[in-house]
Amino acid sequence: MSLSFPTMAAIRFGYGLRPGEALAQTKDELIAQVGRGAAAVPGFPVGGVAARQAEILDLQERLKQIRQAGGDDLARRQQRRALQRRAQLLFQMDANARLMQAVLSPDGFNERLATFWTNHFSTSAAKSVPMRLIVPLYEAEAIRPFMGGRFATLLRAATAHPAMLIYLDQAQSLGPDSKGGMRRNKGLNENLGRELLELHTLGAGSGYTQADVRAAAMVLTGLTVDQQQMQTAFRPQISEPGEHRVLGVSYGGAKRTRGDYLAMLDDLAVHPKTAGHISRKLAVHFVSDQPPQEMIAAMSEAWMKTDGDLTAVYRAMLDHPAAWANEGAKARQPFDYIVSGLRALDSGAGAGDVAAFMQAYRQEDADGDDMAAMAQRKDASTGQQAMQAPPSPEDEARIKRRKAFRTARALGQGALRRMGQPTWLPASPAGFEESFSAWITASQLSERLAWARRASAQFGRDADPRQFLKATLADAARDETIRVVSQAPSRTSGLTLVLASPEFNRR
Repeated sequence: MSLSFPTMAAIRFGYGLRPGEALAQTKDELIAQVGRGAAAVPGFPVGGVAARQAEILDLQERLKQIRQAGGDDLARRQQRRALQRRAQLLFQMDANARLMQAVLSPDGFNERLATFWTNHFSTSAAKSVPMRLIVPLYEAEAIRPFMGGRFATLLRAATAHPAMLIYLDQAQSLGPDSKGGMRRNKGLNENLGRELLELHTLGAGSGYTQADVRAAAMVLTGLTVDQQQMQTAFRPQISEPGEHRVLGVSYGGAKRTRGDYLAMLDDLAVHPKTAGHISRKLAVHFVSDQPPQEMIAAMSEAWMKTDGDLTAVYRAMLDHPAAWANEGAKARQPFDYIVSGLRALDSGAGAGDVAAFMQAYRQEDADGDDMAAMAQRKDASTGQQAMQAPPSPEDEARIKRRKAFRTARALGQGALRRMGQPTWLPASPAGFEESFSAWITASQLSERLAWARRASAQFGRDADPRQFLKATLADAARDETIRVVSQAPSRTSGLTLVLASPEFNRR
């Protein structure tokens, strides 16, 4: 390892260095982050889990009332748009809170694992209006608490969460020969069964067949969403009766129960193909697009010896020499890049200047609606634009907050959308790409350079570029980067060069 352990640990296994934050000195300190993370309450969903669950139920009820209401179609469309705006506002606040969770957390390894597992068990908030409220809850209650335990527990939580059941249409899947299926003349949806085998456990090309996919989907029938409570439910009357063989193992019988699909998930969780598939995905995410087979084998062995204890698998990865070699082999993905950039720029007392500024998101469109009204005042008699009085102190404060919101959006979720990795909005159940070539392209680097300029101008006007380079990259900075930054014509230019450097875009 050419870099010091603390630098390599922060850059490869975390979200980079943050001024004043202590760096992990040992592998044990990295592993300890996972335990702390499981016990911590994330900063999203905004308002907390209980409040979000109540918000989801309220949204469902209001949407139901609109569907059932007669009368004016225009009025119903307007009511629905109002609900959509409210859901989108909460989603934007949650996405910003998710970003700032990664920026402010001292447990970078745990935050990286949360990103990995949320991507592994991908869902998308674009599926429906309620999903804008459900998907942030999914990461908070189905992913983060279980990342350090047995994979079987994590698999159960992710598979049976309403977000997954809605996203993969499991709520629409009925056993063709079940009482409910025959009565409603509806049948099987194989989406969850297919992704369970192809993406979440065994992996593509692992030897399962289409018959296994169909059988897994049959075993999963009955697992659905209670639309009144928006909670997971098991309905025997829509569960396909009989035994169904998945990879040669039979599940079910004349009377189907929740235990059938749970037994299948538990078996898949400790299957050797699952161990190999997910061990490789972890190694690709953290270490290299082409990790050595010896590393994958060591991680898989730890998986099989411990019945899928994920902490043991992480330990096996960190213990392998390849984990600490060939720095810069991976590209920082957009979320990784922006979080690392905001962390590097986050100086100041308390949570830091960046964190304080990015909370402008929470002001959003209560101010936005007022601004629109102020800009569009019409003279009642002529219909022409009214003469505007000089802005009041309240209007000036509103304008200032609105500008701050726009800048915060541009540096956060707006930038992530432009770079192709919007929070909780993957293009498919396969999640976002991991490969170096997907993220280091001409257009990608152009967007990153523009972001670096704007972020440096916003947060780094008083920073010394040479000190910033040292604090941000430590011993990862190359001699050429040190020389170029030291010759920068201005402070902002110097900081921009640091954030645009090859070292900062790789890990």
